[in-house]
Amino acid sequence: MDKNQKINCTVGSCKFNNSESDECILKQIVVTPMTDCHTKKADESMCSSYEFDK
Repeated sequence: MDKNQKINCTVGSCKFNNSESDECILKQIVVTPMTDCHTKKADESMCSSYEFDK
């Protein structure tokens, strides 16, 4: 994988979201599986690095 990988994000309420570029400003994120979700779609995971932008 590319060492300069970027993470696109459109979650405007997250304090790590750069809304001008729709990118996450963290160097790495933690992705966590959802409990009891077996849809085989994107909703099976979530960004655990999310923090509300106060």
